[in-house]
This record gives sequence, structure tokens and C-alpha cells, in this order.
Amino acid sequence: MTLGLGAPAPAFALPDPAGRIYTLGDFSASPALLVVFICNHCPYVIHVLDGLVKFAAEYHTRKLATVAINANDVAAYPEDRPELMAALARARNFSFPYLYDESQDTAKAYGAVCTPDFFLFEGGRHLAYRGRFDASRPRSAVPVTGSDLRRAADAILAGGRVPPDQVASQGCSLKWKPGNEPAWA
Repeated sequence: MTLGLGAPAPAFALPDPAGRIYTLGDFSASPALLVVFICNHCPYVIHVLDGLVKFAAEYHTRKLATVAINANDVAAYPEDRPELMAALARARNFSFPYLYDESQDTAKAYGAVCTPDFFLFEGGRHLAYRGRFDASRPRSAVPVTGSDLRRAADAILAGGRVPPDQVASQGCSLKWKPGNEPAWA
């Protein structure tokens, strides 16, 4: 089941490719938290990745924390393996942790359905925005701006509310391990 607006952020304890464990509590000092499910190979992720990295660095100065999670089945999609996650994070200068959800339990808890899939939580860690980065798509003439996510983050950081009319993320389906697919997948 996917998270509804206002739902609390599910707890997680996930490693980065070097083995450091991050938890939801590690981000408690930030007035907002972006949890984004990505992977290395999805053309939708690749299309917005530079914009996401820029967004995360810019909004980090405003105290918005970002964490990226890869939950794909790496046996079926070896380009998403942790060592290649680390290489991607270095190559693109991630300013945020890129974590591996090997069990896929965190993806299930969040109701992640695609990559990229954006979950923006306010200071009390209740879901305020679940939607797209912006209207750009691979092979479209629409520039990557992050306008939808920026609008939501700006509202939260200003102490306001995000409008409930949000456009869902679009991307590659999350790659579930055989027999691990949730009912909604």
C-alpha cells in the first residue's frame, strides 16, 4: 500500500555501499526530508539525476535533508549493484547518502512503485508531498527544473502546506525480486 499524505515516515536502517548504516533518525535535525527511490539504470532517473543532485545541494543549504534509496533486484539488474551505486554517487557528486534496500522492505513500507519516486516529509516526518520532480521526461523538449518538488519544498520550509493536488512520479517500475512483489505492483 502506498503512503497517503499525512502518513508518518516509515523507519529504516539501510547501508550505503561502504556498509555505513543510516536510519530515519539520522536526519531528525532537518526541518524537511526528501526520500527518493532511484537506481543506476533507469532512463527516467538518468534524465533527472543532474537536476536532483543540484536540487539536493541547493536545498541542503536550507536544511532540507535528502536520502536516495535503491531497492532494485540486483541479480536481475546488475548495473544497480552497490559497488556501481558508489561509482555513480562519486561520478555525480552526490551530497546525500545513496542506500541499498536489499530486502526491499523499505520500498514496500514507503509504497514505492517506480524510479524515481519522491517522498517529501515535513519536520514532524509526515508525508507532505508525493509526486514528480517536474514535467520533463526522457526524449521530451521540457527542461529538467525540479519545479514541482521545489514548489513543495519551498512551502514546507516556509512553514506552509503543500497543495494536495500532486502529479504522480513517472518512471521505470521498481524491480522486485521474484516472489517479493507487493500486491500493488
